[in-house]
Amino acid sequence: MLEEMRKMIAEQLNCEESEITADTSFKDDLGADSLDLFELVMALEDEYNIEIPAEELTELATVGDVIEYLKGRGIEA
Repeated sequence: MLEEMRKMIAEQLNCEESEITADTSFKDDLGADSLDLFELVMALEDEYNIEIPAEELTELATVGDVIEYLKGRGIEA
């Protein structure tokens, strides 16, 4: 799942896939702002056919957090 995430995140946040690990912070390491994160969440929702409630977004600070969130909703890649 990390490989899939790396591609999507690199596209959405205009960064190199090689920069992205499970411990990568969207804000601290990739410099994502709230609009970047909103667009990333929209891409995730489209890709995995889920809805991520706004109140749960604060829990998703790293790439690993997103992967665990998706796995917790039964999504495996």
